[in-house]
Amino acid sequence: MLILSRKVNEKVVIGDDITVSIIEVRGDQVRIGIDAPKKIKVFRQEVFDAIKEENKAASESAAVIPQVNFGPAVK
Repeated sequence: MLILSRKVNEKVVIGDDITVSIIEVRGDQVRIGIDAPKKIKVFRQEVFDAIKEENKAASESAAVIPQVNFGPAVK
């Protein structure tokens, strides 16, 4: 993990196309802005964790397909 100190209006660049800007520091809260291409999804950790849990639950509840008995086969 890279740990940096930044001040308001300073930025961190990730790769060629992601910029994280420090917008405001107030007490123990920091407001940041993230500029990234639309194809890159950006989530807060708690939202990301909830999405992962929902996806896991959905994959574990496999769809049940009822078997239909059409009676004896006709020749």
